[in-house]
Amino acid sequence: MPNERLKDAMQAAGVTPEALADDLEVDAKTVRRWISRGRTPYPRHRSALAAMLDETEEYLWPSIDTADRQARVSQSEVICTYPRRFQVPSDLWRRLFDNATERIGILVYAGLFLPEHDPDLIDALKAKARAGTKITVLLGDPDCEAVATRGREEGIGQALAAKIRNVLSFYEKLRETEGVFVGFHTATLYNSIYRYDDEMPVNTHLYGFPAAHAPVLHLRRLAGGTLFNSYADSFDRVWSASRDSWTGGHGKVRP
Repeated sequence: MPNERLKDAMQAAGVTPEALADDLEVDAKTVRRWISRGRTPYPRHRSALAAMLDETEEYLWPSIDTADRQARVSQSEVICTYPRRFQVPSDLWRRLFDNATERIGILVYAGLFLPEHDPDLIDALKAKARAGTKITVLLGDPDCEAVATRGREEGIGQALAAKIRNVLSFYEKLRETEGVFVGFHTATLYNSIYRYDDEMPVNTHLYGFPAAHAPVLHLRRLAGGTLFNSYADSFDRVWSASRDSWTGGHGKVRP
């Protein structure tokens, strides 16, 4: 699609594609493609071209403004990074949990550290659910190939499956709690995700390392950003294919 704004600006300035090409040190055919095909110049050329035509980049290439703004906002969604999960402050986990009122989502293979480090977690989850917070806990199916592969990669073999069965004994106490879904997934887990309303620690996974020794991104959703929403969508995709850990039912209907 032709870039009519660029064409009109060049005509108003009385410059030709050849003259612009000489000034920008590019081929004249390249400039013509910017006009006739709506191709987007590199950032350094956009800046120089806008200055030559006394226009703004946002006016000449409105779609670039949207993309750049999204990128800038998405970068601002990263509140903090931690080199290792065990370096995430315990008071941060507590603050995120306490402030969540709409939903808490946990996507892990085992995530045993949560109930082990907080003996009051299950009672706190029950209280959250009674107050109307939707709780979704997704654990790796201990019998699936993805869990077996992850165990081999970490060098712990069947210990990972044992951890999942162990942590399930904690969540078993939530079985009759309305508003809670505890399910099994069989996904290859590239990240563990802990969602608390519009904040989310994302624990990346590294080959051969336990999750506790891998980096964590602390994200907060911002209007116009895409990073938080991408991880939230990933969570929901895994959730939609999960099954109830107690009844075996599918997880497509939220509790």
